[in-house]
Amino acid sequence: MKSQVYRVHILLVAGLALFISPVWATEQGVRATEDGTVIAHSQEYFPDHQGNRWQYRGELAEGPLQTIKNKFFVNESTVTGTRSLKGVSVTVFHDTNAGNHGPSDSFYRRDAAGIVYYGSAPGTPLEQQLVPYQIIRFPMKVGESFQQFDRKNADFGTDLDGDGLNERVDAMGTVSVLGREAVTVPAGTYQDAVKVEARMTLRIKFSRARRIAQWEDVITAWFVRGVGLAKYIERQELPPLRTERSIVTEIIEELESYDVKPPSASLSRSEAPTQGVFTDDAGDHELRQVIASSGLRAGP
Repeated sequence: MKSQVYRVHILLVAGLALFISPVWATEQGVRATEDGTVIAHSQEYFPDHQGNRWQYRGELAEGPLQTIKNKFFVNESTVTGTRSLKGVSVTVFHDTNAGNHGPSDSFYRRDAAGIVYYGSAPGTPLEQQLVPYQIIRFPMKVGESFQQFDRKNADFGTDLDGDGLNERVDAMGTVSVLGREAVTVPAGTYQDAVKVEARMTLRIKFSRARRIAQWEDVITAWFVRGVGLAKYIERQELPPLRTERSIVTEIIEELESYDVKPPSASLSRSEAPTQGVFTDDAGDHELRQVIASSGLRAGP
């Protein structure tokens, strides 16, 4: 959809991260020109070989609309290996400073159905109530959308209004494959990047004032075959919590360089789809922490 659109870093995510596996025989190299068209070799847009490394430069604009402040940062994402989590083997991506949030690890599992996000470290109580959830489906199809999660009345894990009770929250996430287009970043120009959008909505229920504040996070990410995540733009708008003005945050990361190993025989896996990854399975600073660990920036 960290940001995560699979790392979209996709969100979609939302995150939306970076994985690769052998080409499936059912994918025929069709150019996506209309809704429903299959993106050929979908798995090759998400490389996950251990040792793969991506260097990004980022910009963060944050503040009330009248006083936006810009910050610049760098982030390096690396596939560090695998580990066992919730009884399955997951691939570990380490980011040095994703979204200017500092170091973190994110955990993903690829199977025949797509890529599933298993959370991050450090994470949040809310994230643990949402994972695991799917962030990419194989094969990708232009115009296809699916719901990642729809969790009602979850424990937000934080007392935002100071009454001694954690707020409750409704959380919903969706991912859409928008199409293919050219994208230009410091690492180069790529003509056929897949454009993915991850959208997360939180309806936070304040226990003291009995009011609801709605927050939305939208990540647009571009993935390149054999390279991975080339660029993402994340926009967050935090509703007024302790002030009268909303806080708007926009984060952009663009690929500067990468070292991606070609797929090997060790990646030839055709695991059965993971079970239980769809809906219901599974202060400003505090809210940003939830967003940063949401898994929507899927990939790194």
